Amino acid sequence: MTRQISVSPGEKELFEKAKRAALATQRHDWEHGAVAQALLEAGERELAILFAREAANRQAEDGRASHLGDEISETDPCAIGEVLLFAAEETRDPVFARAAEKLLRWALKDAPRSAEGTVYHLCGTREFWVDSLYMLPPFLARAGFPEEAMRQIDGYWNALFLPEKGLLAHRYDEGTGRFVRADVWGVGNGWAMAGMARVRALLPDRMAGEKERLAERIRILLENAAPYQNPDGSFPNVLDDPRSFPELNFGQTAAYTVYRGMREGWLGDQYFETAEKAFRASCAGVDPYGFVRDVCGVPDFDRPGAAPEGQAFFLLMCAARRALAGEKI
Repeated sequence: MTRQISVSPGEKELFEKAKRAALATQRHDWEHGAVAQALLEAGERELAILFAREAANRQAEDGRASHLGDEISETDPCAIGEVLLFAAEETRDPVFARAAEKLLRWALKDAPRSAEGTVYHLCGTREFWVDSLYMLPPFLARAGFPEEAMRQIDGYWNALFLPEKGLLAHRYDEGTGRFVRADVWGVGNGWAMAGMARVRALLPDRMAGEKERLAERIRILLENAAPYQNPDGSFPNVLDDPRSFPELNFGQTAAYTVYRGMREGWLGDQYFETAEKAFRASCAGVDPYGFVRDVCGVPDFDRPGAAPEGQAFFLLMCAARRALAGEKI
């Protein structure tokens, strides 16, 4: 189902401001990948290729891309994976193909994982994080391993889904069999929805059952998160805890997912107003420098502020909305 929407000149101006601010941010591996993916989906292909080149510049010996010295994540370095593959195909420069191959070897073989094969989030732990649903499976699906992408999604979903809430917990430790953080963190559930939406679009037609499973999981998350939206369009940082601070990035991830689902035909318009309300709130939150204020903010994501991932999802949300409006990206 479609809605008649238009993209105003003001929205395009905000997009450009937010894009410039995103380029100015300092970025860890997942942030670098998130901004690169946003640029790619927004049609900023030359910039996306530059991001891929820097990810290759900073690739660790073990294959982890966009690597800075203090980073210990296993899945976050894979956030750049789809952009690396795009750059390899677009430029034919072997530097990108080599970087993607090394990263894929890490993702498929070398990254520590559970006995069932689910990749842990942090080196030296046995923790599953909800963030990983965005970081790893889209790369695997884009690289030609859709079954493995689904295997990872199923592993994270089974470890983190809370049936009584219909939402995903943040962190689970397989070693202790306990949640490190059982809170239904808004941004984490947003990472999950957006990641599953990306994977769904990358699955081959022969995986129709898996496509529907992803769509149903996204609908479950949207159905259970939407009632927590605040009147101003924001959401609580912990979705079911109104005492937690309000922030905008979960709304951006939800709006991105809704616009994509509507355009691709696997989601109706029942969440359109939720998405539009979040969209308007984020537009109002762009400051004079182009930073989206009042997202879950750096450095510790324990208060409202600004963040590269907040910039990335503003760009992704705007790109998905433009595509739904019929504009060429």
